[in-house]
Amino acid sequence: MDYSDKQKIWVVSVSMGYGHQRTAYPLKGLAFDGEIINANSYKGIPKKDKKVWKTTKKFYESISRFKRVPLIGEFFFSVFDRFQRILAFYPKRDLSSPNFSLKRTYALFKNGWGKDLVQKLKKKPRPIVSTFFIPAFMAEVFNYPSDIYCVVCDADIARPWAALNPQSSRIKYFAPTERVVERLKLYGVKPQNIFLTGYPLPLENIGSEDLELLKHDLAHRLLNLDPKKRYFRQYQALIDRYTVDLPEKSDHIFTVMFAVGGAGAQKEIGYRVLKSLKNKTQDGKIKLILVAGIRERVKNYFLNCIERLDLKKGVEIIFNNKINGYFKDFNLALRKTDILWTKPSELSFYTGLGLPIIIAPSIGSQENYNRKWLLELGSGILQNDPDHTDEWLFDLLESGWFAEAAMQGFIEAEKRGVFNIAKIVSKPPDFR
Repeated sequence: MDYSDKQKIWVVSVSMGYGHQRTAYPLKGLAFDGEIINANSYKGIPKKDKKVWKTTKKFYESISRFKRVPLIGEFFFSVFDRFQRILAFYPKRDLSSPNFSLKRTYALFKNGWGKDLVQKLKKKPRPIVSTFFIPAFMAEVFNYPSDIYCVVCDADIARPWAALNPQSSRIKYFAPTERVVERLKLYGVKPQNIFLTGYPLPLENIGSEDLELLKHDLAHRLLNLDPKKRYFRQYQALIDRYTVDLPEKSDHIFTVMFAVGGAGAQKEIGYRVLKSLKNKTQDGKIKLILVAGIRERVKNYFLNCIERLDLKKGVEIIFNNKINGYFKDFNLALRKTDILWTKPSELSFYTGLGLPIIIAPSIGSQENYNRKWLLELGSGILQNDPDHTDEWLFDLLESGWFAEAAMQGFIEAEKRGVFNIAKIVSKPPDFR
């Protein structure tokens, strides 16, 4: 996406886990100077502002890891999760009253938290697109003069995503699902401030708006996901309709990617999967990609696992100490990945790339709803025992279920979110 400087925007995120930064990454082509601004770590951030952000980040990452501690870990996490839980959608009712968490956030603004960031952005006023609600609130509280947009990165959201007084707020939302649209209305957000765009998937995997690159990759993926041609026999016409011409052979070996979260949680599952698939990786029947992200300690953990199991081939680790470098490496590896195994984070939306998702245990209320969304879509399945992956994974593969899940994700999930967002915020001539 190439736009003139007049069409460029401020893309704002936060470096807390991967979710908000991953959501911002596909929008970098829209960003002024190609820069994504992290509200909690930008150049010149006041020490008092940084301290607030650092405390919040440290607490979240600590409690995510602490959850693994038997008995007490689950208890303390459940207490924390109550403050961010998503209330039942039915019966539909007015949910606009702010909760304790939201009131606490706004109390910090009274002490000037975020004012410095907004003052810096005011020097060159242009639309702000934030992938986290707090920077959007900051912009509104401190009277930012241009449009303020917020990208939602979960399939359902808690009350703190909407402003303290949502009926009078001018923040506009990009919703990834219809449920988020309706949820925001229950929270009191004006309907004209809600846009159903879908989640912004990476351009490295989509290509242009006609999705030719994505369709090419899906065609090769389906060949690996249906070795017995059981899905093909029933749905050949559907495959022909939604993909490019099928090649005779896939351009890559059957590949599963296991991705841990930003706090490094669930890396132990990766070891159990690796151990179970040891013989099959060495026999060339499968390739396993372990995603360490930007966490060197997670990379070293996986390296030790490979050494302990004396693995010689069939395993790759994705690690890059630069966040944008990691996202680029990850996205390129996905092009030759057949199944994504991950907790139901923002990566749930990557099923739109035609990727079946093996769902690791969720961490937090919002991930429970992402899991529900994947299961209802028909493109996700709950992980079975990781110690026996070599059995149940290949049973499902031979049944054709993964091929069906890939098609379900591709057909049902919105894929053009980044283009839909661009049309609204930048309004380039060819989109008018």
